[in-house]
Amino acid sequence: MKILGKHFSKILIHLLFWALFVFISLFVFSDFYWKENPFVQYLFILLVIVYANHLFLLPFFIKKRWYLIYAIAITTIAVLATELYCNYFAQCGCSVVKCLSDYLWQTLVPIIFFSFVWMLFRYIEKHEEMEHIKMENTEMELQYLRSQINPHVLFNNLNTVYAFSLEKPKETPEMILMLSNNLKHVLYGSNTTMVSLQKEMDYIDNYIAFQKIRTAKVKEIDYLTDIDSYCYKIAPLLLITLIENAFKHSAANSKVTIEIRVVKGVLWCCCTNVIKTIKIESEANPIGLINIRKRLHLIYKDKHRLEIVKSDMYSVKLRIELI
Repeated sequence: MKILGKHFSKILIHLLFWALFVFISLFVFSDFYWKENPFVQYLFILLVIVYANHLFLLPFFIKKRWYLIYAIAITTIAVLATELYCNYFAQCGCSVVKCLSDYLWQTLVPIIFFSFVWMLFRYIEKHEEMEHIKMENTEMELQYLRSQINPHVLFNNLNTVYAFSLEKPKETPEMILMLSNNLKHVLYGSNTTMVSLQKEMDYIDNYIAFQKIRTAKVKEIDYLTDIDSYCYKIAPLLLITLIENAFKHSAANSKVTIEIRVVKGVLWCCCTNVIKTIKIESEANPIGLINIRKRLHLIYKDKHRLEIVKSDMYSVKLRIELI
């Protein structure tokens, strides 16, 4: 439909120009130029020049970037065409200077106008092509970032289930069920750029329940939610990165606080935890935070704010405008 609309616009522009050109030539300047002159022949010459330029000359010279040669060539063609009309069709017998002063501008106007139209539509097409490529690159990068996140989530959860199967085997089936539900969301519910806020919150609720069983009597979890509406959409697996980091980097026998609020389309997520005394050097720039910064820039470029405060307490605050 978009392509048809573009072709229709081109045809309409061409028809309107020629109708206006014929009207002005026959009625406005009739007393000066067309009263005794064969206008149809002159119009035919213009049509041949304009569309030869439109279809062949402009694409060729612009592609080669021979701009000066093109300007000289099209001016020469216009001058020769004007002289041909004066001396062969009209046989006015006027001098070269008189012929060019009377008719050359009318030869150049259609050429210049349709050259401008050609370049304008070419610019629009190139711009649309670049936007399409940009969107494809953005989608490919988002898919790559999600592919990095998914194994990371799976690796952490499988380690937890393995440890629990050794320490508390009776509670392992419940954890496997929770893990299964989480993996279902990761594998099938996050293959799009956006998911419903309800689905993402169900996933997070399930993950928190999973962590409460896993860290019982080891860590205190304070999980608070206040959501005024679930009618919004959000990028999948975005908040879970912050929540996972809070658990991963928190000290033993400490408190992990997670707060998620949604008010009038604005989401706040705050994760606070006590930092481990001993910290692995490779965790200084965790892949999760690197990915979340990239995803926030791609999806919520001017609609987010991420603040990280490091002291004895590690605090991450995220604000995004939901769709």
